[in-house]
Amino acid sequence: MHGVTVTRVPPSAEPTEILAALAAGDRGARLRHVERLPARAAQVAQWPDWIAPTLLASLTGAGIERPWSHQREAMDLARRGSHVVLSTGTASGKSLGYLVPGLTAVLDGLAAPTGRGSTLLYIAPTKALAADQLARIEALALPGIRAATYDGDTPTDERRWIREHANVVLTNPDLLHHSMLPGHQHWAPFLRALDHVVIDECHIYRGVFGSHVSSVLRRLRRVCHRYRSEPTFVLASATVSSPASHATSLVGMPVTPVEEDGSPREALTFALWEPATVDETRRSATTEAAELLAELVDRGVQTLAFARSRAGVESLASSARRRLGQVGATPEASIAAYRGGYLPQERRELERALRDGALRGLAATNALELGVDISGLDAVLMAGWPGRRANLWQQAGRAGRSGRESLAVLIAADDPLDTYLLDHPEAIFGAPIESTVMDPSNPHVLAPHLAAAAHELPLTEADLPMFGTGARAVVDLLVERGILRRRPGGWFWAREDRPSDHVNLRGTSEVVSIVERRSGRVLGTIDEASAHSQVHTGAVHVHQGDTFVVTDLDLPAATATVVRGDPGWSTHSQSVSSFEILGAQRTHQWGEIDVCFGSVRVTTQVTSFLRRLPSGEVLGTHPLDLPQRSLVTRGVWWTMPLDLLEEAGIEEAQVPGAAHAAEHAAIGMLPLVATSDRWDVGGVSTDQHPDTGLPTILIYDGYPGGAGFAERAHTAFGEWIQATHDAVARCRCELGCPACVQSPKCGNGNEPLDKARAIRLLDLVLMSRPA
Repeated sequence: MHGVTVTRVPPSAEPTEILAALAAGDRGARLRHVERLPARAAQVAQWPDWIAPTLLASLTGAGIERPWSHQREAMDLARRGSHVVLSTGTASGKSLGYLVPGLTAVLDGLAAPTGRGSTLLYIAPTKALAADQLARIEALALPGIRAATYDGDTPTDERRWIREHANVVLTNPDLLHHSMLPGHQHWAPFLRALDHVVIDECHIYRGVFGSHVSSVLRRLRRVCHRYRSEPTFVLASATVSSPASHATSLVGMPVTPVEEDGSPREALTFALWEPATVDETRRSATTEAAELLAELVDRGVQTLAFARSRAGVESLASSARRRLGQVGATPEASIAAYRGGYLPQERRELERALRDGALRGLAATNALELGVDISGLDAVLMAGWPGRRANLWQQAGRAGRSGRESLAVLIAADDPLDTYLLDHPEAIFGAPIESTVMDPSNPHVLAPHLAAAAHELPLTEADLPMFGTGARAVVDLLVERGILRRRPGGWFWAREDRPSDHVNLRGTSEVVSIVERRSGRVLGTIDEASAHSQVHTGAVHVHQGDTFVVTDLDLPAATATVVRGDPGWSTHSQSVSSFEILGAQRTHQWGEIDVCFGSVRVTTQVTSFLRRLPSGEVLGTHPLDLPQRSLVTRGVWWTMPLDLLEEAGIEEAQVPGAAHAAEHAAIGMLPLVATSDRWDVGGVSTDQHPDTGLPTILIYDGYPGGAGFAERAHTAFGEWIQATHDAVARCRCELGCPACVQSPKCGNGNEPLDKARAIRLLDLVLMSRPA
């Protein structure tokens, strides 16, 4: 393993022994902090007397003698018809909290004349999670329960049977939006009997995706009312701050929280790990994770390694496989990659192999962060901060599900926030989980859903309060544009097509297919915005460890054509950006510095790409002819007078490098105060903006209409800028590095950057802070 001596550890070793072996020899300095989270004893309760006898027999037969306290509390609330959110840790058995009341109602409803007196609708953010829940329900073997998944993979001939006969349907918000609600007439008997709606992993619904799902759930409530059903909503969430507030915003009704976790938990050893530094640059977290993954698998430790991007997952898995071939006899096939964009059959085969133990190591994006029932994992590696504390604990919780003590290792990436956390472990272990940010009132989100609601049923004045105080203004705009038509009975859809076809809940308007030229096989998909920078003509693309080169990006046809082959270099796109301030909604004055939040228009164009060897040498720059992309969104920006900057030691010619470096660092630190990651937001800085006449730094939401991240940054501006300053000032590099001011997504090739003067700029902002 590149000269590293491997200390053999038996598979039954304790996490502390495994960690000691990983940090043996010259790697001891990489282990920056170890936190041992103690075991937690179970708090048990009794089964409710209203549970269906067949369900009770099945559960006790499966070895579940009694429920935990939080499960019983949620069961009773749901049974009484109270909307409830169950927010407890990973592997705490949240599913029992909603399955017991939901399945009991369905079993009781079998006595109805139709045989379907009660139905249950389960909504998960991913197909994999819905498929896993179906397997769990089928394993109960309950007579009369007819459960089925209804998603994009469901064959046409099965869909009619599900609509007409299933009493438990498992789906996702996308199918609800595109199929069930527009065609609600076909679902009338199911919806008329609907007693429970389960919304699993509801903490995932944040930002623009959360805002979209919020509108979909309001449309569902409205259609249910048409069929005279008022279902109880039961939500399940990872541990987050203010789960009741988030759940209430999501469904638009008061929700009661259940937060005290009664499940037992084995001890967790949690380590913070800093990769080695080479030539003043921290080694890639992905490379470091690949080395650790290979070592752990070779020792018989089943390990899940999370990376933050699709490309990172592919690189991590292929690198670990190569290393594993060097250090042991375990076959390379025991490590694989798992990410979004794979075809359904590929994903499910990988999930099965991990459960069966055939896969000993898996590199994954957050597609496996959710509650897919994969047990027996001994360790979790996280290559870089996953974006939010809630994600961190969700990922770490995937280890130890089988009842053994477990190990979690956060491997710091070259990123300002990761650098900050190595020096401030209390920001992880002593800080509360963040609040979930979303903005259901975003008119860019609300408009297509009000149009869809009018298509499903005429929209009336009585419906509008359900969609928020801004709904009437949005409806008037839709009428003005000829999208809706006002009639005495309400507002009607005025076009021939379907409104639900015009919006993607995941925040991506179009999807580009990646197609192999020789075979015509679809390798995967990518959103249209990312296609400009990742699968442009000439780009190098990696899929399941195989390298391809893009020969043509056809945006009108939504296709990127690739050929197999590794040219020996990687590609990096370059872009130019500008912004226009449309209006400030709030302004805070910090002395002569204005800190603003409002609407902006950002224009971006990918103009070229670099070819770079693994050594870092640039082979050349190649122009691209791609269209501009314009985004109207919300942002936080601040302006600084030139004379103040000069007093702080920043000359006019030095402002671009200082502002650019401060912008990068601020983007990297934003997840500390908002539930965002670097890819949710963008930034632009300028030494003299035409709208302000001053040096200006803008950080904006990367979604039309905004997502709530910039607004949260404006609210917590002081805390955010203080942490940004500390991360840059404490970084050990001299001129700036990825751990402080360089950005992996910079369209200008990280030029110009001036670390020293960025610190002065941030100092100036903080010294101007009001007392």
